[in-house]
Amino acid sequence: MKSGIEKEEFVGLFSQLYKPVKNFIYYKTGDIDLADDIAQDTFLKVWEIRKDVRMATVKSLLYTIAGNLCKNRFSHQQIIFEFAGRFESKERPPSPEFEMELKEFHIRLQQAVGTLSEKNRVVFLMNRADGYTFKEIAENLGLTVKAVEKRMKNALNDLQGKIAHKL
Repeated sequence: MKSGIEKEEFVGLFSQLYKPVKNFIYYKTGDIDLADDIAQDTFLKVWEIRKDVRMATVKSLLYTIAGNLCKNRFSHQQIIFEFAGRFESKERPPSPEFEMELKEFHIRLQQAVGTLSEKNRVVFLMNRADGYTFKEIAENLGLTVKAVEKRMKNALNDLQGKIAHKL
């Protein structure tokens, strides 16, 4: 198997994977500027070891490095992530009471997502926010599809319990 990444291959990887890696880091840190910095550091580390990197495993390597850099920068951090879009009604505008309830729900949802374990939170956000399939999440995180399904099930059960409890 060929070892090493050429400059052109690296540029292609950067173009293709920078945004997903940055989003992955953002889910872990909750800070878009920090996510940008860590994503750049991640690609820099891969560039530094490019002679030893295999194209077949570079994607999982990027996510592993990104996760490790996040862990090195933070020991404890909560995620606040704007998850749901704005409600739009074509028939009539929503009432102020509905708008207030929707805003409160979004806050409860953000808080509930922030309390999920990191492994469940990452899987949940990659699927629900970025639209990754379970198979894509498994490939990105180096897991089996069954493990991703289990983490998603746990995340949904936790969220349902936490949000329903607060209602």
